[in-house]
Amino acid sequence: MAIQYLKKSPKTSSSDDTKTTGIVQNLLKELETSKEQGCIELTNKFDKYDGDIIVSKEKIEKIKKSLDQKTKDDIQFSFDRVRKFAEAQLKNYGQDFEVELSKGLFAGQKLVPVNTAGCYIPGGRYAHIASAVMSVTTAKVAGVKNIIACSPPKENVGAHPTIVYTADLCGADVILNLGGVPAIAAMTNGLFNNPPADIIVGPGNQFVAEAKRILFGKVGIDLFAGPTEIAVIADKNADPEIVAVDLVGQAEHGYNSPAWLFTTSKDLAEQVMKRVPELIAELPELPRTSAEAAWRDYGEVILCDTDEEIVKVSDEYAPEHLEVQTENLKWFHDRLTNYGSLFVGEETTVAYGDKCSGTNHILPTKGAGRYTGGLFVGKFIKTLSFQRMTKESTKEVGAAAARISRYEGMEAHARTGDVRLRKYGFSN
Repeated sequence: MAIQYLKKSPKTSSSDDTKTTGIVQNLLKELETSKEQGCIELTNKFDKYDGDIIVSKEKIEKIKKSLDQKTKDDIQFSFDRVRKFAEAQLKNYGQDFEVELSKGLFAGQKLVPVNTAGCYIPGGRYAHIASAVMSVTTAKVAGVKNIIACSPPKENVGAHPTIVYTADLCGADVILNLGGVPAIAAMTNGLFNNPPADIIVGPGNQFVAEAKRILFGKVGIDLFAGPTEIAVIADKNADPEIVAVDLVGQAEHGYNSPAWLFTTSKDLAEQVMKRVPELIAELPELPRTSAEAAWRDYGEVILCDTDEEIVKVSDEYAPEHLEVQTENLKWFHDRLTNYGSLFVGEETTVAYGDKCSGTNHILPTKGAGRYTGGLFVGKFIKTLSFQRMTKESTKEVGAAAARISRYEGMEAHARTGDVRLRKYGFSN
């Protein structure tokens, strides 16, 4: 039987998006230069507030004393349950569970894969076989039902034959000869008789990255990706030849691929800076042209006084790929916190992770390692929470929810608690 709308909304939640986007873009652009003063002025303009921006400890203590005990008890009630559920989520990370938060109040989570994933596989300058492995395989293992792969076609050929073979081997249900913006649009909008993607993953050039950024919200994405990056942490014990070769190994990706060296050894730094241009000059034309521009315009060598200073610098950069070639590998491994993927010791290198060693090579760039990791099965899996309650638990939960709603000024929320309290024979 066909569905029938007994009431159909004239608008969607996206109806005002275009106007809002323009306003926010202008404000953000303005605040890039006006900074704190701009925040103060806009707060005065929109909120009519001209007091202190930072809430002082004295103000916090004054507020604590001014609130009545019942209000504080209700907030504590909410806090206790939210904390207990968060602790249960941490304890049961990556699996289904249910926990009783208080008598008769049960909450839990269920892990559900997205229905459709779009995997973008670059194929412009190079045939990125490994990108097909990284994205399609991970989606398949996560349990995604429909996997659509897109890769740029070559004239009279289509997508690179090895990419097609790899995507099929790894479990792609549909493979499209599409690249760039058309590929992202096709996967997002469900073109060519495919379901719309719930999430799109995979690296690409700046046009692919921008298309994903613009469409984020309408479709999920793995991360906001920029040009690939490498950083090497090295001390006096590192092999300068290996360090230099590894830096060049990533610089060949493109003209704007940063390559950074963080070291406490001036001698090693000088050897590497001498060797890198020599190694680049020995490459074939395409990688040579890319690496020359990348090293010239985006290469950096930073000399630090101490290992602690190196950790601070590295965490500020949050490099996509971070190699550690030092005497005390564990010391750095224990302290570094911001990176996409870590390569510990000279025995491993970025190319191993990029191609075949097992860790995923779709990783955060442009400092995003400060707040996210790279592609993993969890990117394709939704962590969905649920709750169920006995009627008796409403006496406590319903009353607290109604009072908190009224503290907030949300009367309709409050009445959803009231109606249950009345029905189940309780009073608020």
